[in-house]
Amino acid sequence: MITMPSRVELSPLTLADEDEFCALVRASAELHQLWAQLPATAEDFRVWMRRFDDGANLGFLIRVRETGAAAGMVNINSIIRGRYQGASLGYAAFAPSAGHGYMTEGIAAILQHAFTDLRLHRLEANIQPANEASLALVRRLGFRFEGVSPDYLYIDGEWRDHERWAVTAPTPWTPDPSLPPR
Repeated sequence: MITMPSRVELSPLTLADEDEFCALVRASAELHQLWAQLPATAEDFRVWMRRFDDGANLGFLIRVRETGAAAGMVNINSIIRGRYQGASLGYAAFAPSAGHGYMTEGIAAILQHAFTDLRLHRLEANIQPANEASLALVRRLGFRFEGVSPDYLYIDGEWRDHERWAVTAPTPWTPDPSLPPR
């Protein structure tokens, strides 16, 4: 468990989280419909969890420290080393806890983990232009707008445009040993 000085803590997503995760996804269906497609059944969850097997993707639950309730989830996806040292973020709030600032604290904790422990240099968030809550979240956390990617992801039966937002590690930064010296 990764603990940060905030109201939340990050816990690695495991198969043991299946029942809680799927129940929260079902309870959040209206909130997620246009923005994300998350597994809502046990079978879909087990298939989805395979993405974390090779270490190129990492999944976490954002838990409310006081109650242990899952407020949301965040993934560090497609980790690339070498000259890039970056990844993309995927995240979603769960409806019962949405609007209380837990996602802001949880994503801030993920940024610290990614830049310090994982030694990543860059994280991207790709967000649909109408997802005002998510755009406000990345702005609060210091991400910068880098452009629009047309037809970027297939969600809810359509290819959807996404805005590309990114943040880089604060200086000083300790690089991962896989970064070439020149």
